[in-house]
Amino acid sequence: MSYHQEILSFHIIAVLSWMSVLFYMPRLFVYHQEHKHSKEFTDVVKIQEDKIYNVIGFPAMIATIASGAVLIYINPALLEMDWMLAKLFVLVLLIAYSFSMNYFRKVLKKDVCTKSGQFFRAYNEVPTLFAILIVVFVIMKSIPIYFSIFITLFFGFIIYKILTKSVSKRDE
Repeated sequence: MSYHQEILSFHIIAVLSWMSVLFYMPRLFVYHQEHKHSKEFTDVVKIQEDKIYNVIGFPAMIATIASGAVLIYINPALLEMDWMLAKLFVLVLLIAYSFSMNYFRKVLKKDVCTKSGQFFRAYNEVPTLFAILIVVFVIMKSIPIYFSIFITLFFGFIIYKILTKSVSKRDE
């Protein structure tokens, strides 16, 4: 017995858990930076950031990677498919993003972060782009080049607008 459906179900649940952290944690970073003058507030946010990353985020990432590896072990032919290789490439970027979140969590905890709330608003857009690409690759079982380019440019534009809004506010 391969238990493919059970492992796939677990994989999807792990992905959902991990992505919820990737979507929510940068919002905490925004609040943390925008209220850094209030020690009581940031003390509470620091606890939330630690618990969300260490109790949910990191274990969910490991569960996602492990269950995905088992699915590939069960069906190694997946590694011969271009869409799967593209998905794995975006997954590596998502893992790097997750570790960068942990870096910012530690810097914020020490109260030495120089990034603005606006930076974290832009930073918060990154996992959405990665999630869209992965879902499209998996559902379509292909790499729609024009869509991939368009959605990447679209999110690049959104991030640019968020960051330049920050600059224009400082100039006023």
